[in-house]
Amino acid sequence: MQRIDFIAMGCDTSIFLDSDAPEAITALQQTQAWFEEWEQVLSRFRPTSELAALNRFAGYWFNTSETLWDVLQAALDSAARTAGRVTPTVLPQLLAAGYDRPFEAFKTEGAGQNTAAPNAVPAADWRAIELNTGQRAVRLPRGTALDFGGIAKGWAAEKTAQRLVHLGGVLVDAGGDMAARGRRIDDGAWPIGISDPRTGDADENALLDIILIHDCGVATSGRDYRRWQHHGRAQHHIIDPHTGQPADTDVLSATVIAADAAAAETAAKQVLLLGSDAGLCWIDAQPGAAALLVTNDGAIRTSAAFDRYTERIEAPAIDAA
Repeated sequence: MQRIDFIAMGCDTSIFLDSDAPEAITALQQTQAWFEEWEQVLSRFRPTSELAALNRFAGYWFNTSETLWDVLQAALDSAARTAGRVTPTVLPQLLAAGYDRPFEAFKTEGAGQNTAAPNAVPAADWRAIELNTGQRAVRLPRGTALDFGGIAKGWAAEKTAQRLVHLGGVLVDAGGDMAARGRRIDDGAWPIGISDPRTGDADENALLDIILIHDCGVATSGRDYRRWQHHGRAQHHIIDPHTGQPADTDVLSATVIAADAAAAETAAKQVLLLGSDAGLCWIDAQPGAAALLVTNDGAIRTSAAFDRYTERIEAPAIDAA
């Protein structure tokens, strides 16, 4: 079993490849460069990124790279599948909430230092984004700006897994957005531990459950980590596009298993935005999807299909959040 760890897209990234072949070791060593290349295209925090350029050119046609085009399609597909709740058009609302720098900078610099708290406004309608498929071009309406957030991480995790799976079973963990492709040499599934958000920093190793996965994606979305104070108000990074404010929900965290990492990321945010009752109903209607939720009162709730992925095992689990 080969493993590489590095920081990319603002989070800890780990990649496991179940092969000892020399070509597998060589390929694994290239993965950090792949993430760096993608981050230079997709990061809203880098003023030189392609996404930053697209946002600056709102109102004009913009020819995109294949990477930006692919992630934009994934983001718009997420918006369509969630009736616009998970939308890439929330960047102005994230900035208004104080999320104007990489989250690790909050520890030393605090949240954004806007002098006045702006009135919250709904996110721009994703359906107004114009596309020219033949030219791979996009025109954002004036005043619209995009943040790909977790969709970019899920896409990157899945892309990496697809590039490596011909060498052996692979698991990519991009800050809790996981893509598993192929099986391990012993024909076993990958054991994934679901962290307990109720413990905070008191016990980072506390697990709610262990799931066993292969050929699917896992993602966790929660309000327990990326949170801060801005203008005297508690904030978090899951924006309700209808209000323009951090979501008011009874879900503290949601872990979802879905067909791929990007789909799992979308579904986890959808469940959090809908709330536990409606969120679990939505998950139960998605073929092959399953979820575990932790609510504000500390209760644990699971979807109808979740038990299919659980099994008591002795092997150490890989943390999913």
